Amino acid sequence: MVRDQIAKEQRRKRTMWISIAAVAALVIAGLIGWGIYAGSKTTDFTAPKGANAAGNGITTGNGPVVVDEYVDFLCPHCKTFHDEAAASIAQLAADGKITLVTHPVAYLDGASTNRYSTRASAASGCAAEFGKFTEFSNVLFDNQPAEGGAGPTDDDLIVLGRQAGLGEDFAQCVREKRFLTWTNHVSEEAGRAGVTGTPTVLVNGKPTQASAAQIAAAVAAANGANPSASTS
Repeated sequence: MVRDQIAKEQRRKRTMWISIAAVAALVIAGLIGWGIYAGSKTTDFTAPKGANAAGNGITTGNGPVVVDEYVDFLCPHCKTFHDEAAASIAQLAADGKITLVTHPVAYLDGASTNRYSTRASAASGCAAEFGKFTEFSNVLFDNQPAEGGAGPTDDDLIVLGRQAGLGEDFAQCVREKRFLTWTNHVSEEAGRAGVTGTPTVLVNGKPTQASAAQIAAAVAAANGANPSASTS
């Protein structure tokens, strides 16, 4: 009986230590995984003026319904969306019905020979810094290059900025690549939010077809469900 009790106690201790070791291994693996995840995030960035609280988009308007649009300045479908819907969306913001958050992602660097998506997004951050984000975005889409070749150089972007009413401060910002890390942050956060292509539009967090009519309908429905929404 004594030998049996000793053997049982030894088995119990072995089982306990094996369990402790397994739990410790899981904790260590979790910490390593978190370290890899945290290390992959761009934390050292400065968002331009006009950015939202998360620092991953530029806001226009202050209405009760939030419209998030994810666009790449090299994306042909984004240009089509912009040309068809930008004026309507801007009016919704001006009427106090929405807060528009534009996320200028850089998904298409591989479709140009000089990382145009990243540089255009960073330049749009410079435009936001000096109060001309919407104007500069309009100019970028009006002058969108074809995929597969070289997009506008930084000097070209500075010239385009002048068309949007931007001056030497903007030019210096572009030359310094001041918002390059911000662009990386915007793209990383879009990926974490599940955005895999552009244009992507969310109305109060719900995916919505990227068209003026569908966005207006979604905003109207959201406003109808919000007693404090503007009725203008």
